[in-house]
Amino acid sequence: MALRLLTKMRFFNSALTVRHFHLTSAAQKLTQFTLSDIGEGIREVTVKEWFVKVGDNVEQFEDICLVESDKASVTITSRYDGIIKNLYYEVGDIALVGKPLVDIDTIESEQEEPKPDVTKAGKVGETPPIPKTEQIIHNVDIYNKKLATPAVRRIAMEYNVKLTDVPGSGKDGRIMKEDILNFLNQATKKTEKLPTDEVQVVPTGGEKIVPVSGIKKVMVRTMIESSKIPTFGYYDEVNMTKLVELRKDIKYFSKSKGITITYLPFFIKAMSKCIEIYPELNSSLDESNENIIIKYYHNIGVAVDTPKGLVVPNIKNVQNLSIAQINRELNTLMDNGRNGKLLPNDMTKGTISISNIGAIGGTYAVPLINPPEVCILAVGKIRSVPQFNEDHKVVHSHVCYLSWTADHRIIDGATMARFSNLFKQYVENPSLLMLDL
Repeated sequence: MALRLLTKMRFFNSALTVRHFHLTSAAQKLTQFTLSDIGEGIREVTVKEWFVKVGDNVEQFEDICLVESDKASVTITSRYDGIIKNLYYEVGDIALVGKPLVDIDTIESEQEEPKPDVTKAGKVGETPPIPKTEQIIHNVDIYNKKLATPAVRRIAMEYNVKLTDVPGSGKDGRIMKEDILNFLNQATKKTEKLPTDEVQVVPTGGEKIVPVSGIKKVMVRTMIESSKIPTFGYYDEVNMTKLVELRKDIKYFSKSKGITITYLPFFIKAMSKCIEIYPELNSSLDESNENIIIKYYHNIGVAVDTPKGLVVPNIKNVQNLSIAQINRELNTLMDNGRNGKLLPNDMTKGTISISNIGAIGGTYAVPLINPPEVCILAVGKIRSVPQFNEDHKVVHSHVCYLSWTADHRIIDGATMARFSNLFKQYVENPSLLMLDL
């Protein structure tokens, strides 16, 4: 009996296999995130806002920062998952295309297949293999991230809120915008009120130096170039009565469709119709100043007043658009301009420009040409005035004033006058423009 037991033990020991599993955890790798080419030959941009800070967790496609070139504002998004380790620029610094923007500690998967090391204690003849036991190792989220969209993360960053402190009410604990707001409200209630007798000291003198950057830097450069152009001005009055009545007629119809239409689309279309007859106003000089480049595409720029400064995006190929289509394009450009969402393509290849100063309140202006264009129009505010009609009777009319500036190297006074007269005919008889609807 003892002999049989000893034999069984020796058989068991001969088949005993010690299995060692080697598993490396997810390795971390420091990656330099470079500023990619954003098009249009842009080589440098100004960092306007950071959406992350050192130590923040980021995911692919999450917003990193907002940069601004001399043509447009662009939001830079991450190409990696990881932790921000270094920001190469401060807000207001000039960042160069192709140079590092941030350092990101990324996760590099280095998990190997389990490789057993087999050690045998002894061998007595052939033995059947012991069945393998499969072991599944789940990766642990080393960053302990909270689920949240980039927009929610941005709000949290703006108010210096740690996402780990905020309970999420969404699916799988996802943090919603309302969760951030509720957290802030609770924090506000806990904050002690400042003494009422504390008075903020407001500086009453001194100076402040503000660097010229972004859109204002472009405006400075453009206006310097514009000042080198020999120009002349031409001014005239246009009767807006029929156009005012037409807009009033279509206003209720367009409003029922959720559309707001102003006078500007009519001015833009009228300008395009005039260019068909006088194409030299839609031209430019080449770099040698020896050739005039006539452009048969009407990319009409519109001056837009934004919180960051004046921008002049343009509506492409107006000659192919109806007034309704121009209105849609115009609304999109103006909204994007005010919200800092204009693209580089919106700002390039303009051929002639128009500025609606009347929307703010001006009557006359001396608009400056937007190089390399050769003409610009400023439209003043509409005024109600008494006028004599064809029967020499006093009638109530609506008028506004046109202020043209032209490049005298290409356009002479007579051509400008004829162009303006034709423009007036279209505006004073808007039914002619409606033929393209």
